[in-house]
Amino acid sequence: MGFDFNHFVELIPDINLAFMQTIYMITISLVVAVVIGLPFGILLFVTDKGLFLENRWFKNGLGFVVNLVRSIPFIILLVALLPLTNFIVGSTIGPTAASVSLSVAAIPFFARIVETALREIDKGVIEAAIAAGATPWMIIKDVLLLEAKSGIISGVTLTLVSLIGFSAMAGTVGGGGIGDLAIRFGYYRYDNTIMIATVVILIILVQIIQLAGDFIAKVVDKR
Repeated sequence: MGFDFNHFVELIPDINLAFMQTIYMITISLVVAVVIGLPFGILLFVTDKGLFLENRWFKNGLGFVVNLVRSIPFIILLVALLPLTNFIVGSTIGPTAASVSLSVAAIPFFARIVETALREIDKGVIEAAIAAGATPWMIIKDVLLLEAKSGIISGVTLTLVSLIGFSAMAGTVGGGGIGDLAIRFGYYRYDNTIMIATVVILIILVQIIQLAGDFIAKVVDKR
């Protein structure tokens, strides 16, 4: 069976609920990723060799933790974090519960993106700030973040797009959202209409986010 428009109309309330659950999940996860991942990314950069807060042990330790989490496939991480999820939110199903695993996966991902964006800064700018007597906090706030803001915004966009894909996988364990709808209605009931609809919705959502992110990054890029 192909796409049935009448059936699609009947499912609009369910699709709308699933869409809002997806937005809810990725919004929470993105906020957590930025709030925690941004400082982690900065620390990974400024503690590297030759930088003003060089600390090899701290850099290697934090880098190991970041790489450890990133090396675990999300579907496995999702299941492994069920006890932690239950402890934090009191449940292992629903969009709030799924946000825990999404956040844990997004933090190291965004941290590495921030580190990469900072590495693109001309070292001469940093050296000039140090020579002028700027404190580490001033260098981070007024030089690093200012110079790398375009790359960081692009990183936020990439993280958001990745979270959409992760959130779809969260549906396999009852996380709610578009992925859950596709699994319950599309896969288990062999409903091509809902499968096509969810795929199209995800494609449109990703395109909108990518275009908006690219536009904002170009606007703030002073180069």
